[in-house]
Amino acid sequence: MLTDINNVPIDQAIKENGFVIVDNLIPEELFTKLRDACDRSVDRARKGDWQYRRLVGTQFPPWTEGTDVWGVQHMMHPDLKEPVFAEWYGSPLLLAAVEQLLHTKHEDLQLELFNLLINPQDSDFDLTWHRDAIKAEASEEEEREKLTIPHYGTQWNTALYDDSCLFVVPNSHRRIRTEAERNITINDPKSHNMPDKLRVDLKAGQTVFYDNNILHRASYDSSKKRATLHASMGTIEGGHHRAAVILQHGLSWMNTEEFTKTLPESLAKPYANVIAMATKAGISNMSSKPIH
Repeated sequence: MLTDINNVPIDQAIKENGFVIVDNLIPEELFTKLRDACDRSVDRARKGDWQYRRLVGTQFPPWTEGTDVWGVQHMMHPDLKEPVFAEWYGSPLLLAAVEQLLHTKHEDLQLELFNLLINPQDSDFDLTWHRDAIKAEASEEEEREKLTIPHYGTQWNTALYDDSCLFVVPNSHRRIRTEAERNITINDPKSHNMPDKLRVDLKAGQTVFYDNNILHRASYDSSKKRATLHASMGTIEGGHHRAAVILQHGLSWMNTEEFTKTLPESLAKPYANVIAMATKAGISNMSSKPIH
């Protein structure tokens, strides 16, 4: 059983707090390889040689306006030609953490997203306070209803350099917003005055898993190097709820023989599961409209 930095079982910690910090989920032999692969990928994205990138000024997909890059998309895309990303995503300890968090077996895991969060070069950039699958304008009734839907998945940030970009409101993942929180998310979404906010300080090599219904935001500092692996996995139980969140990122490239050839054996079944999910949801092209 894996425990967090406070020696609490990770599934217990995330249930109670909405997030959990874990040490040492990157094998020592992969750490430098991941840093080097990130440097190459970031260079391609900033030069415009890699079209799948997140651009300053836009928080959610699609990212079509601007040139300053704050994220690189689709790290396992075969055209990126960086196999170490799939190697780490399918590594035993990382999979064990996901299985424990989701209380599931390996054969029920679902391969999903793997992106990279980086520092912009030209200007700082703030994301708004948000929940990933619930719009800020949602009514209390809609919010309460959506909060009852199980996630069937988890997401995480793994820092390759010290990272203090993420802010969360602990314990906000299972309740509707307070009046003050609702006012901020709608009227002042980049506020630095969110009640009870907490900065998540990660040391290089640490991972934070978080519930995507926790109120969170990020602040991107252009002066400090950032390379944080941002990924998710789900389970076969998620169905169309999971499909809407994942496929808005446009994953048609996954439905190719070129991609399947790059996968380690540990990801064969999770890959088959995500294809089955998309097919059952009627999204065989692996691409759906953005939620936000």
